[in-house]
Amino acid sequence: MGKKLFNLKSKYKPSGDQPEAIKKLVAGLQRGDDFQTLLGITGSGKTFTMANVIEQYNKPVLVMAPNKSLAAQLYREYKNFFPDNSVNYFVSYYDYYQPEAYLPNSDTYIEKEAMINDEIDRLRHQATTALLSRKDVIIVASVSCIYGLGLPINYLEAAIHLTVGQAIVRADLIKQLIKIQFVRTTGELKRGTFRVRGGVFEIMPASETAVYRIEFDEQVISAISLVDQLTRKIKEEMTEIVIFPPKHFISEQPEIDQALKNIKAELKDRLAYFRKKKLYLEAERLERRVRYDLEMLKTIGYCHGIENYSRHLSGKLPGEAPENLLSYFPKDKNGKPDYLLIMDESHIGVPQVRGMYEGDRSRKETLAQYGWRLPSALDNRPLKFEEFLERINQTIFTSATPGDFEIKHSKQLVEQVIRPTGLVDPPIEVRPVFDRKTNRSQIDDVIEETKKITDKGERSIINTLTKKQAEDLNNFFAQHGIKSNYLHSDVKTIARNEILLDFRRGKFDVLIGVNLLREGLDLPEVTFVAILDADREGFLRSETSLIQIMGRAARNVSGKVILYADNLTGSIKRAVGEVERRRAKQLEYNKKNKIRPETIRKKIEDFLDIPEKEDEE
Repeated sequence: MGKKLFNLKSKYKPSGDQPEAIKKLVAGLQRGDDFQTLLGITGSGKTFTMANVIEQYNKPVLVMAPNKSLAAQLYREYKNFFPDNSVNYFVSYYDYYQPEAYLPNSDTYIEKEAMINDEIDRLRHQATTALLSRKDVIIVASVSCIYGLGLPINYLEAAIHLTVGQAIVRADLIKQLIKIQFVRTTGELKRGTFRVRGGVFEIMPASETAVYRIEFDEQVISAISLVDQLTRKIKEEMTEIVIFPPKHFISEQPEIDQALKNIKAELKDRLAYFRKKKLYLEAERLERRVRYDLEMLKTIGYCHGIENYSRHLSGKLPGEAPENLLSYFPKDKNGKPDYLLIMDESHIGVPQVRGMYEGDRSRKETLAQYGWRLPSALDNRPLKFEEFLERINQTIFTSATPGDFEIKHSKQLVEQVIRPTGLVDPPIEVRPVFDRKTNRSQIDDVIEETKKITDKGERSIINTLTKKQAEDLNNFFAQHGIKSNYLHSDVKTIARNEILLDFRRGKFDVLIGVNLLREGLDLPEVTFVAILDADREGFLRSETSLIQIMGRAARNVSGKVILYADNLTGSIKRAVGEVERRRAKQLEYNKKNKIRPETIRKKIEDFLDIPEKEDEE
């Protein structure tokens, strides 16, 4: 295995069925098993089990989560387990994203709108920088990491390596920084900018919150320091640094020159096609747009929407898979991926990966058909599922409810249903959506139940079917004097994490949401989970979804679950049956080992290392 890469730090030792799970999974990796599944129930310590596997397996790790909130939670947990190693966070950097689109029926063009979160962009650069400069790396990412990203070889080759004592002309360093997309400024330093005052350079890389100060003496670097951005006090004296580009899409001049020729050739062919078909409006709009982008690329080496020309800039063939975060991970001597992939909550993640390509393609085909983009823009895309499988090697799926793919392809399925705390799955009660005898609805009942829970100083989760229902219920609770908040996909990334932390801190007592309140969220203060309209058979009320939602009450001794349903659907019967099976196994284990269940105690801490100013956005 070579030198030990990871140093796991925890006051806990594996217990329950964790030791057996760790042993089996590590043995599977050492045998060369490509796929394995850890069927770990909520609160059984799946992350701790995987941390033990990571330490023993000794390879770089990619942890993929199905949403940003869970990714942030996992990032914090792995960072606590491996404080001496490089644990990183890589998710989409958009707080708001409206993709470019065209609606032919109404002749409506929707321009791309995006609000980039600067701190998440920094964390993305921190992740790619770590992968190219060290081996003890864990990247916690959302599924969006399979979208196109610049070539890692270009990103690495464009990096500027500076050492104390190195002879370099001041003007040459300025040119090099500008060449790799740094912006020179005389004002405030921001990420991706630099400032020059006499023989002193101050550079703020894309991956840092601090500033590098480079001091020159007679065209020789005399000192390199890491300084505080605000006070300018020296935090660390350094002998060398590597400055990576502030953008992932980076191309050298010969590549840009070749790309310009190829884009012009494609434009010429496409214009000829449109004119032959007498599509003059499409030809005019395409020519105007592409000529403008070509001029920008020629003069500054960058343009708005540069990712749409990524195939030409990277020298890829039509239809060839784009580079992405997976490309930054190491390969072995035979060119095979040489890292461990952990797909957390894989029953959601695997279908997400399967579906991303087709959803992206249909939108871009319309843009190309009506002259808003060149056909090559279709190659700025996420990976197809088969391409994804080619870029991974050994994988462990973790889920309390693994999907068909995991069950079919895993060489072994390792069950982990005993919680180290002795906690058992909560009892489940089914109540009517509307009770004619008492003329009471599920809303009347759930308000009464949450008031009881709140009066005891405990927390509740209410799961709704729609975002609007979540927001309306939140307003209704406010009218009844219940402190609540809602969480769904329209809430910004950073705000989601703050809402979850405020919930744990007791700033409000009831959290209402849709599918974001299912997978993986670790909220030990929750004692009550209510699922409204549980008998609406479908994705949000499938057997898998119901088991996941009910699991939110499994981290507390007082946990209980109420399903509101007028009919016992197949999904409800199967979900309740599986929970009862696990509950019986847990009770038997506790009895045999004389274990008294204890509520999970977990420190409340920020998920991400982000300055307080982010709360103001």
